[in-house]
This record gives sequence, C-alpha cells and structure tokens, in this order.
Amino acid sequence: MAAPGGQIVAIIPRSFCNGPYYRPFRDFLLERVAVRHIHLFESRSKAFKDDEVLQENIIVRLERDGQQGPVTVTTSTDDTFVDLVTHKHPFDRIVFPDDPERFIHIPTSPEKNTIERFEAICCTLADLCIKVSTGPVVDFRLKEHLRDMPEECTVPLLYPGHFSSTGTTWPIKDMKKPNAIERNADTEKWLYPNGFYCVVRRFSSKEEKRRIVASVVEPGTFGDAPVLGFENHLNVFHENKRGLPEALARGLAVFLNTTAVDENFRSFNGHTQVNATDLKLMKYPSREALIELGEWAMQQRTLTQEQIDAKLGTLTE
Repeated sequence: MAAPGGQIVAIIPRSFCNGPYYRPFRDFLLERVAVRHIHLFESRSKAFKDDEVLQENIIVRLERDGQQGPVTVTTSTDDTFVDLVTHKHPFDRIVFPDDPERFIHIPTSPEKNTIERFEAICCTLADLCIKVSTGPVVDFRLKEHLRDMPEECTVPLLYPGHFSSTGTTWPIKDMKKPNAIERNADTEKWLYPNGFYCVVRRFSSKEEKRRIVASVVEPGTFGDAPVLGFENHLNVFHENKRGLPEALARGLAVFLNTTAVDENFRSFNGHTQVNATDLKLMKYPSREALIELGEWAMQQRTLTQEQIDAKLGTLTE
C-alpha cells in the first residue's frame, strides 16, 4: 500500500528474520523495500512489559522501491534509549548474498564476528556429507509406546534433559519425561541405529548464557541397545540417519559450543527456537578440521569455554 518512496516504520516480532516459515514474507519484503534502519532492544521483558509481550521485538524503517544502501542498526536495553548505540553496516552483513533463505542478520558490533571473519569456516553441511534433522519422535503422537523406565522390548528415548555439560545420563529415575520407547512396527521408522551423534536442543531464549547447546551421544551409555529414539525437542546431526565417526561428532559439538558460533547465531535468531534449518544454513570448518578438533577434545580431561574458544582460533589461522 505504500507509494514509491514511502516510508514504513513498524514494531514487529523479530521471528520473521529467520526460519523457513517466514521465507515467503522475507522474499516479498526484500523485493519491494530498502531496509534503512533496525532498532533492537537488548531486553525482551522491559520495553513492552506493560503489554506482557515476551517475544523479542524490533523497530524497522523501510522505504518502498528505495535503492538499498548501508543499514543503520541501533540498540538499547529498553524503551528509555538512555544507552543508545548506533552503527552502520553494509547490506551484505544484514542479508548475506549467498544465503538462499535470506535470513536478516542484526549485527550489534561494527567488527565482523569470528564466523564471518575466517575463511576457513566456509563449508556447508552438504559439503561435509552431514545432515541435521529434528528429532523424529513426537511423544504425544506415540504416547501408548512410551515407558518411564526401560523394560523388555524397549529402547532408549532421549530428551534434552538427558544431556548436560558432563555428558549423557540415561536412564534418569523420576524424570518427568519417559526414558524409553517400545520398539515395534509402529515406532521402528522413527528410530536411529545406536552410535555417536551430535545433538543440539531446540529451545532456548536470548537471556540464556548460550543459545546453541551441543552434546555428544555416546553409544556406550546405552549398553547393547541396537537403536535410539530422539525426541522432537532435539536436533540431530547424522550421516543418512546413522551415527558419525566419534571424532567428527565430538568436533562438531566443540565447534557449536564456541562463543563465536553463539554470537553469530544471535545475530539472526531472535526467537526461542533453534531450528534444523538454522543449523543447516550455518557455515562450518572442513570435515578434516572438525575431526582434528574432536581428536583434540578426546585428549582433554575437561573442556572450558576458554579452551574451546582458543582452540577454534588455532584452526582458523
């Protein structure tokens, strides 16, 4: 409805910036307007607290049929704007030229982050022959086949709660979620062979210390279980629905747990989900570099955030 040269200012949930659902909207928008200014509130809860709005919101200024140039990005903690910070960015930092999904990034610093800066982080998952999928077991649809604890004819069912910084714990007694699923004709197609996998939990909010939390599925945890069930709240990295080589799974987890990946992810994801599509479109080190990272991790007794961040720096030099 805007006339050519018309200005549109809108307060809008940030969720349209990424994910497959809003892809047609991003295409529609970017074909018709130039993005002039984006304002980001650092706090989800303060700017719109009177309206009980919990989504992350941005303010955008768009120009109908405008010639796209640099984009002004401002940030403030809340709607007082007392700590307003302003930067200008070339448009190719907002929408990457080679991104088929046209994710809208909102960088909060003039410097490129590590993922953008290092040429060694340039591979897609397809280049690595790795796939990522949402956990196929939707528990409420398979309710009759779920069991609180393992029994005869059941196999492990894994939720985010089974993973922590110390590793995989299964089964967990008195957990609110079931630990096992029956293996039968109705469930077989949802199960993966036991093996090493890298998993990332699907839900997190911007207030959490880390948005992407990756863990390694260790097959020895499950005894002689031939197959595993991955519940829908996990994203699973796999090779054609089979496990990964151990060093590759561990290297992937280390890379995904770096501060650099977290910062890069926050630049385009403003809602509570970490979708498989988001993970698919990220750039990764080469398969060889990830294996090297995994072999290094296997030699460490403990891994601190400082250690993994420093190690990533050596891979990208």
